[in-house]
Amino acid sequence: MNEFDDVVIDARDVVKTYDTGTVQVQALRGVSLQVRRGEMVAIMGPSGCGKTTLLNCFSGLDEFDSGTVLIAGQDIAHMPDDRKTEFRARDMGFVFQTYNLLPVLSAVENVELPLIVSGTRPKVARELALEALDRVGLRAWANQRPAQLSGGQRQRVTIARALVNHPSIVWADEPTGALDSKTANEIMDLIVELNAAERQTCVIVTHDPKVAARCHRTIHMADGVIVREDSRETMQTAAAASGAE
Repeated sequence: MNEFDDVVIDARDVVKTYDTGTVQVQALRGVSLQVRRGEMVAIMGPSGCGKTTLLNCFSGLDEFDSGTVLIAGQDIAHMPDDRKTEFRARDMGFVFQTYNLLPVLSAVENVELPLIVSGTRPKVARELALEALDRVGLRAWANQRPAQLSGGQRQRVTIARALVNHPSIVWADEPTGALDSKTANEIMDLIVELNAAERQTCVIVTHDPKVAARCHRTIHMADGVIVREDSRETMQTAAAASGAE
């Protein structure tokens, strides 16, 4: 019996080509992937292999040429743009390496943005944003702007923003890439803890085997295709070996 619930991400034969004007680059070449609710899945591979393109296409941030992507049974490719924006704001959270926080807004204002976009009343949005900051240990910094926070604190704000609407899926693109190893480990501790508590699905693009070793399984990509899948135990062994070198 599978330890996870029903399939929440169901992608079939997804193709994505970028036209640079002089050459066409096939970033995804018929990628299929299923992820179950509550899973943490890492996506690994060399630069340019299609990891971030996969995340962007599967989450609806970018369009793709052919194939299907169902998110909780919803076909995102055929959603109108306004419906897709609302769907992402309500059902998805995003964590980026560069934080993507608005510098003119305070931490709490950044966190409440997805709620405001999805139509939550401002007073309720503020209360929920403060609760989310409390969950990541930053309620005392609610009124600070990003420039007044450390890298680790900014990433915690990003995580609070990603989780404030209790989304079905959290997409993370190199969430520890800009952090030192100690802070990176703390951020992964937080992501793992919140995944266990909320049973949210997490898809994490990473170069770091130590990050992948914290996930339930790891998908390896090369040249726009999935080449293999590793268990947590396999990645823990690989992470231990890389740390010993």
